[in-house]
Amino acid sequence: MRLVRLAQQPSRVAEDVRAALASLGRGSNVVGGVALVGASPVDGRPVEAVVVMPKGVLIVIGVDLPDPALKLEAPLGGPWKADGWPLVHGDTSINPATDALSLSAACTHKIADVAPGAGPIGTIIAVGPYVETVDQPAADLAGSVRVLYPTATTMLAATVSLATAARPRSVQQARDLIAALAPDAPPMPEEMLLGEGFSAYSDDEPTVVRENPLVAIAPTVPVQHPGKQKRPAKPVVPPAPPVKPAQPAQAAPPVRPAPPVQQAPPPAAAAAAAPADSAPKAPHQSKTVKWLPLAAIGLLVVLLVAAISVASGGDDTASTQTPPPPTPASSPPPPSSSAVENIQFTSRASAADQKCASHAYGDVQSSLQQTSCSTVKRASFASSIDGRAAAVTIAVVEFPNAEQAMAFKAAADNPGGGGILDVATETDQWQGDVPVFEGAAYQSSLDGNSVRLVQVVWVPGPSTPDDPGLVRGAKAALELPVNG
Repeated sequence: MRLVRLAQQPSRVAEDVRAALASLGRGSNVVGGVALVGASPVDGRPVEAVVVMPKGVLIVIGVDLPDPALKLEAPLGGPWKADGWPLVHGDTSINPATDALSLSAACTHKIADVAPGAGPIGTIIAVGPYVETVDQPAADLAGSVRVLYPTATTMLAATVSLATAARPRSVQQARDLIAALAPDAPPMPEEMLLGEGFSAYSDDEPTVVRENPLVAIAPTVPVQHPGKQKRPAKPVVPPAPPVKPAQPAQAAPPVRPAPPVQQAPPPAAAAAAAPADSAPKAPHQSKTVKWLPLAAIGLLVVLLVAAISVASGGDDTASTQTPPPPTPASSPPPPSSSAVENIQFTSRASAADQKCASHAYGDVQSSLQQTSCSTVKRASFASSIDGRAAAVTIAVVEFPNAEQAMAFKAAADNPGGGGILDVATETDQWQGDVPVFEGAAYQSSLDGNSVRLVQVVWVPGPSTPDDPGLVRGAKAALELPVNG
């Protein structure tokens, strides 16, 4: 992520936004793109940032709260509460984000006008000065707006879930969009944009010009002159008549003079016929007569040796036939869960460390900040459920004792309470479409001091938590081994 600072940002939380974007690093190793900090897509109304990414555009708008809060309830269409106290913003605003959502809608229309087909356009409402946990309804999380306190983890999760285009935009498309949104932005070389994840060419760009002109002419080479086409047309007619006289074909028996060659064994007849016409054939027949006894003797020797080898190697063949057990060993049995449910799981990524809170978000992150875990193991799987592609993310969190594990499971099972980030998404190891774990089917289990969290979604979506196929896949994933 490359930052281009254009103007002073309007809110107090703007510095946190800039720090969170800068923490994503340069290049596309984590999240690529160009963040236009302080841009004004709508004249006279600057925003904290407009992030032009290879697979989407994000509009980041800051909202300042009266005071810091431990927990913020932030429904987009209803009043907000900070630590249980209602928050109002003006006389006509439903919540403090009303004006921000209006500005976001205007920016979205502007981007759609200057760059039709720009891909997904998401909005991040960055709240501050500090909020430990933001609780957003599940219906809002399924949309394109996120309310969060800007940290490296929350910003990463939001950018990954909102920028979901199937293919990256090209370097030229990125330049055109940046020029339209921020005319004062300095020009960016192609190497830098390629390093941020933009592609060299777009599917919409014409590629006929880049083709070899000889290839386009090649189809005309085999065409013959019209006058020459009449000549092959005539020979085509004669072959048809020979096919019709099937009766002469039945007269093929006269061709059987070949058997007389096989009836050459009578030497007297051959000797009588030799002086007449077939004088050259006599030497060939004499050679075959001389070689026939030798060939017969050689054949007898081969058969005798084969019989002796079979007789002497009978015991060895019997012993070699005994090891059929290796055949079943060559086909290892699939995992019990996938065998029972007929679900195939293919590993995509895995990792394990002790920085549990840094891989979490929402209430789950705050729970891990208060009670540190022993280790967290994460794994990502590609799956096929009822013939449809799905993605599975698993987190196994281990604690020093069972009481801490039970308290963590209760926080994780709370709807909208957050979760653990997907490891393949963080490390960019998904092949093809990157799954978005919104509306995922969720399952959890407690095993002593260990808590397992499972989320399953369709690829591509949308997904719903009560989808029968996803629920069945989540239950099966509870039995998958996670080594980390």
